[in-house]
Amino acid sequence: MLKHADIWRAIDRLAARHGLSASGLAKRGGLDPTTFNVSKRTSADGKLRWPSTESISKVLEATGSTFTEFVELTGAAAVSGVPSVQRVPVIGYAQAGNDGFFDDAGYPVGNGWDELEFPHVGDDKAYALEVSGDSMEPVYRDGDIIIVSPSANIRRGDRVVVRTRGGEVMAKQLARQTATKVDLISLNKAHPDRSLPMSDVSWMARIVWASQ
Repeated sequence: MLKHADIWRAIDRLAARHGLSASGLAKRGGLDPTTFNVSKRTSADGKLRWPSTESISKVLEATGSTFTEFVELTGAAAVSGVPSVQRVPVIGYAQAGNDGFFDDAGYPVGNGWDELEFPHVGDDKAYALEVSGDSMEPVYRDGDIIIVSPSANIRRGDRVVVRTRGGEVMAKQLARQTATKVDLISLNKAHPDRSLPMSDVSWMARIVWASQ
């Protein structure tokens, strides 16, 4: 499984391979020069920040590199036979609310989804949701891709995707969970926080990465 440090190491090595600084690599990819700055890799409150798939894609295209080459630059070897890269299905946000797309554990079912290659997150059934609408701004914007891991442990403060038994799908921050209810903080302050009985929750899964 690729870690936060592995991804940033690969970006630095990709830059060096082409005789560039991290800022120079960002410029070559048509990005803001500060996109890959060391100061951008951790938020002010100490949370790890990941480069977006879009930014990685742009610098790979600009340098004529493949994603496989990028993974090799991480220096992260496969552990216990687990590959460094996995293909994850991409599900539209509206589809996530429809019956038949997920099992009771929150895993996507069926096939025929679009897919993208992504560093292995330790969950073979991880999937991507494409955000639609503005209800999650400014954290997640329309068109952003979020990677969801149904098997990941969830702790207070984590950002999660919740699906109700009525088919409503929402991305929130977990404030508190008990045996009988879950309290959720809205990412967009124009929308109310939510408190749901656990009996109304179909599944809840942690967001492990987002293209932002």
